[in-house]
Amino acid sequence: MSIVQNKKAFHDYFIEEKHEAGAVLEGWEVKAIRAGRAQLKEAYVIIRNGELFLIGCHVSPLLAASTHIQPDPVRTRKLLLHAEEIKRLIGKVERAGYTLVPLDIHYKKGRIKLEIGLAKGKKQHDKRESEKQKEWERDKQRLMRPK
Repeated sequence: MSIVQNKKAFHDYFIEEKHEAGAVLEGWEVKAIRAGRAQLKEAYVIIRNGELFLIGCHVSPLLAASTHIQPDPVRTRKLLLHAEEIKRLIGKVERAGYTLVPLDIHYKKGRIKLEIGLAKGKKQHDKRESEKQKEWERDKQRLMRPK
């Protein structure tokens, strides 16, 4: 079940592969994400020292959050994947001109997971073409619908 989706990623990029990653979160972040107070619109994934990090993901703290900590809504969060997956992603990102974008946050067996996509940027004419394709699919469904 998806909690938060990054619809802008599908508009701006061609998604070639999808990978599921765990995230290192603090307690208040888990509570806020479960309440749906996360945003992936401006987020991206970077590689530092052979590890993946999520940057720019905004998690708004709940009002009932603990008073003895200072929540940082846009802190850098480490992503957890198997070492061979990380190596393969690093190779593709460095060699082939791909980038890593977060696609959605969801539950899996009670844990919060992040789906990241290996993506290639779209040009403006590609965006227009995919918009026309979506519009045609909608029109086709409308025409096929019984009256």
